[in-house]
Amino acid sequence: MNAIDITKAKNPDQRASLVALQRAAALARETAIQTNTNIVIVENGKVVRISAEELRRQASEAKKS
Repeated sequence: MNAIDITKAKNPDQRASLVALQRAAALARETAIQTNTNIVIVENGKVVRISAEELRRQASEAKKS
């Protein structure tokens, strides 16, 4: 399923799962910043590490927008 399919799912838990995943990702980023650790994600099929410093920069840019 993709994001559009999930929002149209009959099961309310499936519909809510996308928002829950987004909340979890935001919390993981906040925790990484607080503990000065990297997060690891998969982007375009490749494992990518994002440093706490980069997360701080991204958060700063997001607040400016």
